Amino acid sequence: MTSAILQTYNRLPVAFERGEGFHLYSTDGEAYLDFGAGIAVTSLGHAHPDLVEALKSQAEKLWHTSNLYNIPGGERLATRLVESTFADVVFFTNSGAEALECAIKMVRKYHSSRGDVEKYRFITFEGAFHGRTLATIAAGGKAQYLEGFGPAVDGFDQVPLDDLDAVKAAITDETAAILIEPVQGEGGIRPISNTFMKALRELCDEHGLLLVLDEVQSGVGRTGKLFAHEWSGIDPDIMAIAKGIGGGFPMGACLATQDAGSGMSAGSHGTTFGGNPLAMAVGNAVLDVVLAEGFLETVRQRGISLKQKLARLADEFPDIIEEVRGVGLMMGIKCKIPNGEVMQALFDEKMLTVPAGENVVRIIPPLIVDDEGIDEAINKMDTAFNKLQQKSNQSAQESK
Repeated sequence: MTSAILQTYNRLPVAFERGEGFHLYSTDGEAYLDFGAGIAVTSLGHAHPDLVEALKSQAEKLWHTSNLYNIPGGERLATRLVESTFADVVFFTNSGAEALECAIKMVRKYHSSRGDVEKYRFITFEGAFHGRTLATIAAGGKAQYLEGFGPAVDGFDQVPLDDLDAVKAAITDETAAILIEPVQGEGGIRPISNTFMKALRELCDEHGLLLVLDEVQSGVGRTGKLFAHEWSGIDPDIMAIAKGIGGGFPMGACLATQDAGSGMSAGSHGTTFGGNPLAMAVGNAVLDVVLAEGFLETVRQRGISLKQKLARLADEFPDIIEEVRGVGLMMGIKCKIPNGEVMQALFDEKMLTVPAGENVVRIIPPLIVDDEGIDEAINKMDTAFNKLQQKSNQSAQESK
């Protein structure tokens, strides 16, 4: 039967009916190891008791009132985010793309409110992914996402990653901000060097630009810090987050300094569902876990263990793995054969992963994964890679 759903996804032939921790269970009763985490979304795994209780408790009281009224859960979550970050103010959204839209509008409003109406352009980077709206696909600049949706939204000047001279050359009187992911996710799990991040901060300060970070995928503990930019010791002016902050419930946020957000006056931006009581209850429950003593340290240790074990696999399967890259529990395997073949081999072993640019397979488990879960993943990868190697050797023999 033809699906009534718009065919914009190439879906795998499996459906899941329940999850527990870092495992998913299909409708036909098979258990899968989830090292994709809904594309880095289910930060605390599936059916985490604290998140389930928070959602159930709130659902029994109040779902929606709109932002015409105060929402205490939102005030609490915003205060906690401010206390834990560089930010002074927070705007809640339903997704990462909406958080980026808010950030883009905030930058333009910041400059226009100061009379610098000509400043509206962003410097962005090759390999970036910032969402699927018209503005964010223009910011990302990937032809595959822009095709058929032209003309591209004006205002984004893309330069090569880690090329400071190119960034300097791109700055004009119209430049308003620099937008970057501290770790490119969709672009292939590419961590940005601390040196480059610091240099961007200095350039922004020198030229009166705003530094905007996209931490939609790298934030909320994914790299072993609450946010990935903390590794470089710099602060942005604006930051977009989503994915992990909701643990699977759709929500995001745009965080900013008081100065960067000063142009956003009453009525300048809004949302119907963003910051609703259900989302705020879940977001607060996520922070309860992530900010608990020792949690981020455990993520860091699990990340080190995972990277070391992936490096061992790289040594054992040099014809399959070109490079292991990433930080914390945001890892990537750059493949020498098509990453789709690697992902299929892992899927056949009942392990879920996510593709990325540069022929990379993303390894991004829930942050609550333990040593047993990591060993299970390594064993499945070892089996899958052995089968791929045997298949390659057999093909080589047959071609002789």
